[in-house]
Amino acid sequence: MNADAGGEDDRVPGPFRLGHGAANVRSGLFFAHIRASTGTAVQQTNCHPFRHGRWMWMHNGAISGFHRLRRDLALAVDPALYPDIEGSTDSELMFFLALTFDLREDPPGAVARMAGLIEKAGHAHGIPNPLQMTIAVADGDRVWTFRYSSEGRSRSLFYSTRVDTLRALHPDAAFLRDISEETRLVVSELLGTLPGVWNEVPESSYGIIQPGGDVLHPFRPALQGDSA
Repeated sequence: MNADAGGEDDRVPGPFRLGHGAANVRSGLFFAHIRASTGTAVQQTNCHPFRHGRWMWMHNGAISGFHRLRRDLALAVDPALYPDIEGSTDSELMFFLALTFDLREDPPGAVARMAGLIEKAGHAHGIPNPLQMTIAVADGDRVWTFRYSSEGRSRSLFYSTRVDTLRALHPDAAFLRDISEETRLVVSELLGTLPGVWNEVPESSYGIIQPGGDVLHPFRPALQGDSA
């Protein structure tokens, strides 16, 4: 398991082992990930979250036939960004493709163009359903979450109900009195058994978690030059 907290200081190293640091972390934005390898090496450089500048990226899923598509996809990465790729996973390559497609300025559009490129490359290699993804990406202030798969049967993804609603549902739950009304969790698997906490992120959609109000929108892949 690895974790990291969003921020601007590039001197802070990337993912750190949870047992070494989590007890001392205080942050308004937190990522945690447990990795199960889908074929690439089990090593620190392949562990999520991936980081570039103030941006962090986590991915649950896989590119089907990645070993066949890797070269085509790697050649699409901005040459200025390519030297910063440290590992060998499809997840990290997806991150750098999104950075190439202007993640910093347009996260939904960049992820849509990344997904479109992967599907185009997969279809060219005879792979009918190339992409399975749930993604979380953050800039230190906001989080964008995506749920999509080529076959329309994506990995699970859930977001938590508004805190004020949960307080009304569970007035005796002491822990709800101690957290901010801006608190929001996004998880790949349900946690706990308290009724009314979790809502499924709709298939083929993305959400933005941000101060003042969160939103959900439809998601579809796009080719470079298209809008999401």
